[in-house]
Amino acid sequence: QVQLVESGGGLALTGGSLRLSCAVSGLSVDSYAMAWFRQAPGQERRFVAAISWGGANTFYADSVKGRFTISRDNAQSMLFLQLNSLNAEDTGMYFCAARNGVFKVRAREYEYWGQGTQVTVSS
Repeated sequence: QVQLVESGGGLALTGGSLRLSCAVSGLSVDSYAMAWFRQAPGQERRFVAAISWGGANTFYADSVKGRFTISRDNAQSMLFLQLNSLNAEDTGMYFCAARNGVFKVRAREYEYWGQGTQVTVSS
């Protein structure tokens, strides 16, 4: 059974930082591209960042470029997202996702999903 479990969300002040983690089990992560998406209330799930199966290639949404960093540790079956310089627009539920093959930016391209971790940014 494949499981993706996010953690690390919480309340942060504007300008602050958080580090999200995603623990993966039930699949060989070194064959899967992985990504982070976020969803604010009443909005669709939106792409944040993606990383190739080996970690050599990354891609970010323009809104987070230069502030967020995606990384992975295949030996530990972990995915991470470092969030810096947070602002109110970063508030939302953050989901990790995995797909077999190259990374994509559309949520429907991903096969496996976690349940999400809430990030709330307040001034």
